[in-house]
Amino acid sequence: MSQQLNREKGEPMSLTLYHHPYTRAANVVWMLEEVGTPYELRYVDVRAGAHKAPEILALNPMGKLPILQDGELVVTESAAIGLYLADRYASGELAPALDDPARGTYLRWSFFAPSVIEPGSMAKASGWEVKESAAGWGTHQAMLAAMESALEGRSFVLGETFSMADVIFGGTIRYMLTFKMLEPRPIFEAYSERLAARPAFKRAEARNAAVSQEHGL
Repeated sequence: MSQQLNREKGEPMSLTLYHHPYTRAANVVWMLEEVGTPYELRYVDVRAGAHKAPEILALNPMGKLPILQDGELVVTESAAIGLYLADRYASGELAPALDDPARGTYLRWSFFAPSVIEPGSMAKASGWEVKESAAGWGTHQAMLAAMESALEGRSFVLGETFSMADVIFGGTIRYMLTFKMLEPRPIFEAYSERLAARPAFKRAEARNAAVSQEHGL
């Protein structure tokens, strides 16, 4: 509520997302729309190398987006941003409470996306030869089987309850299906369609599209 009052009074909003619509920051817009807290997008021209400018490197030495600034606090890494937003601004709604056993499942699949799906898919696409025991993502088939197990008989990761884990885990699945980086199994496609029907997802898509149009991308 205090964030909304700040917006109405014309005061600076606390949440600022350093953003480009063709980076992982696009999915963070969806996170922000789900949370419902006012935020500002600050465009970073990655094509011109602006993500490597000193002021960006001061926030994230990796020189990558997304970067979320909440007052004086800086959070990077898409999954970390999602978990932070849900805990701070939507605890009990988009994030299970600390003493809720469902939090284990919530965290499990939230971390699975950047720790297993992303490198596992990159390994498959690039033809990396690694020992299964030496790679945290294991084999590609084991990865796919694990992903299916997260969704089998469920609408969302936590059953019938949507959570930020679905934005992180499901957002990764949607991205990879879109760019044909993931086998289009029916369970993945049906899940992706459920996520795309969410009003917050549609608002995020519209906002990303507006930024893209504004900057001629």
